[in-house]
Amino acid sequence: MTDEGNRVAVEAWLRAALEDAERRGLPELKPLLEGLAQATITLRAADWNDTVPHAPRPADQ
Repeated sequence: MTDEGNRVAVEAWLRAALEDAERRGLPELKPLLEGLAQATITLRAADWNDTVPHAPRPADQ
């Protein structure tokens, strides 16, 4: 997935998570969820992710 694709996926997750927190009456989660989303975007964009080998598939697949 591209950096832009990762960002879009995380932003979609964040919107859904914020809506869920609001529905549950937990507005204090908003800054935590936003921080998690930003950290996830930053980590997924890190250049060291480009060199991680793909995990081997389990033998039963």
